[in-house]
Amino acid sequence: MAFFLSVRGGDWDEYLVAGTDGVGTKLKLAFETGIHDTIGIDLVAMSVNDIVTSGAKPLFFLDYYATSKLNVDLAEKVIKGIVDGCQQSDCILLGGETAEMPDFYKEGEYDLSGFAVGAVKKDKVIDGKNIVEGDVLIGLPSSGVHSNGFSLARRVLDKSGLSLTDPLPRNDGVTTTVGEALMAPTVIYVKQVLDIIGKGGVKGLAHITGGGFTDNIPRVFPKGLGAKIVTGSWQVLPVFEWLQQVGKIEDAEMLRTFNMGVGMVLVVSKDAADRILEESSPAYRIGEVIQGEGVQYV
Repeated sequence: MAFFLSVRGGDWDEYLVAGTDGVGTKLKLAFETGIHDTIGIDLVAMSVNDIVTSGAKPLFFLDYYATSKLNVDLAEKVIKGIVDGCQQSDCILLGGETAEMPDFYKEGEYDLSGFAVGAVKKDKVIDGKNIVEGDVLIGLPSSGVHSNGFSLARRVLDKSGLSLTDPLPRNDGVTTTVGEALMAPTVIYVKQVLDIIGKGGVKGLAHITGGGFTDNIPRVFPKGLGAKIVTGSWQVLPVFEWLQQVGKIEDAEMLRTFNMGVGMVLVVSKDAADRILEESSPAYRIGEVIQGEGVQYV
């Protein structure tokens, strides 16, 4: 979620947009896999992807790292990921806080929070107010589970009988372990989205996090409008197919929990849709805005 603050003075007539988040129980898998150098990317992504949905360019990022006793080598891997995430989103890692709390965390474990601040001109804010029936929904692909749904994903992993080092069952000729697939870093959409916005036609954006399509997309719309989503119109990644099959999870729960291969949804005018799809490849036309409430799957 992003928060707005009006700023006035001189020629600067903008909103400051702030966001804060963590990476949830994906940290548990970081501890179990030993993959720590990308969890910082996830941390940055969760906040900057939120604030860019308003059209804001991230300016700076702050992090909070808490552990029982500081392991410098481990912390350096995490911070390296945070630096990488800031570079991907073209913002500054302004600073942070490292807290040692003996006996509060298990040895080798830590917690993370991140805070991003950006700015957007008041006449350039993307707020969804101009969305109308017939506008097109375009999905930008995700890299995997990103940073939401890991409580359910970990339950499925326990049920599967596979370890994190076992190959992920998939039929696309690519070989990855279960751990690598689940730990794939969250895509940072900032540069791509700001470029698309700058060319016009974007009316609303939804970062697909906890709540999946079902909860996140309707938040963008004015009252009385909903979404028709055409299932099968985008590539569902093998990790989601595996999670659903092994966990025997209903379609409705999958679509309410995971991003299903689409991490950001753009609401665009009909006139701009074809151009944006062509210039943003890979991208998917996943549906349209309709009269009604919520999300209708067809």
